[in-house]
Amino acid sequence: MGQNNSTENEKIRINKYLSMLGVCSRREADRMIEEGRVTVGGEACLPGTRVSDTDDIKIDGRSIKKKDPPVLLRFYKPVGIVCSTKKQFNETTVTEYIKYPYRIYPIGRLDKESEGLLLLTNQGDIVNGILKASAYHEKEYLVTVDKDITDEFLRRMSAGVPILGTVTRKCVTERTGKRSFRIILTQGLNRQIRRMCDYLGYKVIRLKRIRIMDYTLDGLKPGAYEAVPLPDRLQEQSNGK
Repeated sequence: MGQNNSTENEKIRINKYLSMLGVCSRREADRMIEEGRVTVGGEACLPGTRVSDTDDIKIDGRSIKKKDPPVLLRFYKPVGIVCSTKKQFNETTVTEYIKYPYRIYPIGRLDKESEGLLLLTNQGDIVNGILKASAYHEKEYLVTVDKDITDEFLRRMSAGVPILGTVTRKCVTERTGKRSFRIILTQGLNRQIRRMCDYLGYKVIRLKRIRIMDYTLDGLKPGAYEAVPLPDRLQEQSNGK
């Protein structure tokens, strides 16, 4: 087991604990303790005080908590799972379904009736970088509708459809079957594809997202997830470069 795991199972000296979390050096921790700036459970602690992750530790009145490492997951969301962290009625939320050991939240949404790729993270900068409309990040979907697709339908979908008080951005569409097509969007309006199809007289029967930027569903079965690295170009955006 790694050194950091020891704080989860046993108490260690407060100066070592603060150093392991990257708060300060052990020497600096000792100095703050001597000045009475560090409390455990509301009481000023001593240099030899032993603590663990379950203790209420504060410096100058501010809580010090162990930070979870950055994580980004790709998840194959099944139909029926809700993209929310708050439970409503008897619905199963995505975080309940995954039961990941860290607190994570979905990046964007994929409606309950849809399936496919969903990204989740615990890093706010990643969320902002992916959802930023001006970044024109691509999202690719496979869609099945209730009647035969015409060339005119594909042309109008590609050119932009008036929904939600605006006109959707131009996008890429491709017929994949008599009643199925592929669509690549660079925006994420609420239930966008379903609303676009409704406007043109079609009803979506099945909607599956297969790609977000460079992330795909490849190798994932419904309900499965895996941790993935953050692309360099998105790291630069999230850092404001």
